[in-house]
Amino acid sequence: MKVQPLRWLIAAAAIAWAGQSLASQAKPVGSPADFGYQPIGADEKGIWAQADDIERELKNSKLLVRDEKLTSYLTTVLCREVGADRCKAARIYLVREPIFNAGMYANGMLTIFTGALLRIRNEAQLAAILGHEFGHFEARHGLAGMRSQRSTASWVSWLTVVSIGAGQYQDFGTVFWANHYRFSRDQERDADFRGIQDMGRSGYRTACASQIWAGLRNEADATAIARGARSLKDSPKGLFASHPMDAERMLYLADEATKVGIGNAFDGETEYNSAISHLWPMLIDDQIKLSDFGGSEFLLASLATNGWTGPLLFARGELYRSRGSPIDIQQSAVYYREATAMPDAPALAWRGLGLSLARTGDRPGAKLAINEYLKRNPQAGDKPMLLMIAGETQ
Repeated sequence: MKVQPLRWLIAAAAIAWAGQSLASQAKPVGSPADFGYQPIGADEKGIWAQADDIERELKNSKLLVRDEKLTSYLTTVLCREVGADRCKAARIYLVREPIFNAGMYANGMLTIFTGALLRIRNEAQLAAILGHEFGHFEARHGLAGMRSQRSTASWVSWLTVVSIGAGQYQDFGTVFWANHYRFSRDQERDADFRGIQDMGRSGYRTACASQIWAGLRNEADATAIARGARSLKDSPKGLFASHPMDAERMLYLADEATKVGIGNAFDGETEYNSAISHLWPMLIDDQIKLSDFGGSEFLLASLATNGWTGPLLFARGELYRSRGSPIDIQQSAVYYREATAMPDAPALAWRGLGLSLARTGDRPGAKLAINEYLKRNPQAGDKPMLLMIAGETQ
């Protein structure tokens, strides 16, 4: 039988690569959450140094939300989730980005985006997200992922060169990189399970972890409907997806919640809303600027499950006015007017009402609304422009 050197070489390389990958997944000694922990080895020291550089940049970034009271609340939730001793290794930073995301770095820096806060409905869901990120940190997934990525790139490059030299070029990238991303998805699942187990130990309602992904799927549906498109919530992400699909996470977290125990545990909806209510105007304004009408309408409606408030009605008016069609402008005036009738109406509701009425040609109504806004906010930065729209001079 004819010997095929390249085939044997590929097989040997695959075995060696697999062994190297398994070594990168080996359980590390100690935990980075231990008091006084210092990184071990060149790889871990390098990834910590890189994280330190990112943290220094973030501290000076305009995207950093400098809210000590809110940051303290986020830290309190993390400490309840993972324990007072373990959480000492973490430093939380709130970043002004209107998308759902969070991350934790090798050095203990934990970032959470403001878009996540808009989509979270209670403290238990917040704990699930923070606990998930802490799970990544404690298991040193970043280090293992870096090693896997480096190893994959090296083997793909080397085998490609060898195959070209042998006159039998083959595409090694698909198989090797697919395995790397499968490893990444496994890390995400591991962090999910770590987080929900901590929820059970800390007394949070574990069912809330699954509800996060159900909400994101419903938001994807709303976005698609408004755009007249097919929802992408169940579209396969392929071999190179770094995270499990939302549907998978929703199901296995719900299953794990029953194993850990749901009971009548704490969800902290009131506590969560109280902690972040002062940020609602910024969170909603940033969301509206994404030009995702369906998703934004869904989020506002989900926030109004216990009734529409003045701020939420104002936000709905802003959403419709931003889309700008004649029908939307008329509808925005309806929502602004409903907002101004509420005891918690923000002053900006009168401004929005005035601008919408001016667009519909109701000059007397616009004048009344703008004058009321300026009476409530006499130092408005756009006062000259508003007076001009109202037909008055300063």
